Amino acid sequence: MQRGAEVPFVRPADLATDQAATVPVIAQAVAALAVAPDTPVCCLYATAPFLRADDLAEGLRLLQAGASYAMAVTRFDYPIQRALRRGADGAVAMMDPALMQVRSQDLEPAWHDAGQFYWARAATWAAEVPVFGPGAHGVALPSHRVVDIDTEDDWTRAEALFTVLNR
Repeated sequence: MQRGAEVPFVRPADLATDQAATVPVIAQAVAALAVAPDTPVCCLYATAPFLRADDLAEGLRLLQAGASYAMAVTRFDYPIQRALRRGADGAVAMMDPALMQVRSQDLEPAWHDAGQFYWARAATWAAEVPVFGPGAHGVALPSHRVVDIDTEDDWTRAEALFTVLNR
């Protein structure tokens, strides 16, 4: 604006907060830009510094193959089936004691949203279809390239990874 940048639209105040959810934000952008319904639209987070072009290309490929959404996912570093509850007094207990004697390598791997990108067609965004619903597919990223910078600790970790990855 002041410096010559092109600003095709401005978000409404209720979608310009730290609490605004991704799907309504992208739905509003798709509407403001009058994007054709079948057009692939990618929401790419600025807080994902180690994302690669081939990750995005794989997400687009999944979308074009019929996924409702395609997003970056990564494995939890440790089996979530070994999760513990911790009481106020510090006492711990397994959430699922039946799995106590199962070797960790025999437990099913669990995945989580890597917070990097989401592909969907404009019509999917416009309809505000939930991201984690039927037809969603994940692009597997190695955990060493996944940092979702939300806190100072995340920033510190990203700096350390940047140093290691760029030697």
